[in-house]
Amino acid sequence: MEAQKANVIPLPRDLAPASDEIDLRELAIALWQGKWWLFATTLIATCLAVAFALWSPNIYRAEALLTPSLEQQGGGLSALASRFGGLASLAGVDLGNKGGDKASIAIEVGKSRLFLGEFIRRHQLAVPLIAATGMDKTTGELLIDPKVYDTQSHQWVREMPPGRSPEPTDWELIKAFRSLVNLNSDPKTGLLTVSVDFYSPQLAKQWVDWLIDDLNSTMKQRDQEESKRNIAYLTEQLSKTSVADMQKVFYQLIEEQTKTLMLAEVNQEYVFKVLDPAVIAEEKIKPKRALIVVLGALLGGMLGVMIILVRFAFRHDKK
Repeated sequence: MEAQKANVIPLPRDLAPASDEIDLRELAIALWQGKWWLFATTLIATCLAVAFALWSPNIYRAEALLTPSLEQQGGGLSALASRFGGLASLAGVDLGNKGGDKASIAIEVGKSRLFLGEFIRRHQLAVPLIAATGMDKTTGELLIDPKVYDTQSHQWVREMPPGRSPEPTDWELIKAFRSLVNLNSDPKTGLLTVSVDFYSPQLAKQWVDWLIDDLNSTMKQRDQEESKRNIAYLTEQLSKTSVADMQKVFYQLIEEQTKTLMLAEVNQEYVFKVLDPAVIAEEKIKPKRALIVVLGALLGGMLGVMIILVRFAFRHDKK
């Protein structure tokens, strides 16, 4: 053991393995030497961010706050449902839901492809949804891309793959409309917020109003048709039974269905009542141009630092 220890000769300090650690002083010098890279990338990125921010059209938001209006109308049917719900189900009659449940159904109807497709066709929203690129600030009119839609001939002229028509499909229209519309229900309060983001604040407000009106009208029509079917069916069943207790139940069911039908005919705000109506926005919500420029400058600076560090690493490895 002693012989082996005697054979171990320490290396001179000059022959010790070189350290791979990077000196912070060298790194600082490299950053200073590459300051023009940092300046150039930051300047270019900032200019691009400014151009993007200025080029992006303004987006305005219109929103309305709604509350379910059927809660006070479900009392009679709810009482009957608790007493005769089983019998009514056997008879094939739906006694309906409470106002809150009806509102939840209405929200899902408002998000459905069937409702949105009919809404877009009814109000002729295809051109604004697909061909609009912004709004003329002086006239307030939409700017229509001439490569997509010809306003003179009222024809779609956009280039499409072979076999596809330039006219937008329901799928495209619904997808575009869903990206602009938001139906947000607060589970705690039950209140519903309907909002639309668009280039034109006037159109955004108009679309919110149309959505509320059409949703109320659609739900009203559905309940009217259902009540009429129930009344006709109950009247038929009433004529077939001679049991006094059964006749009493059918009379009560017919009475409540008739009330539902009458309330639907006279109530314009059938499912939702407007607490805070939509107004024409005077301030945009997008784009946030100052934030875009700041982020662009930061990204440009980060890119410049990365370039400097990569160049420094290559030089360090060569040494």
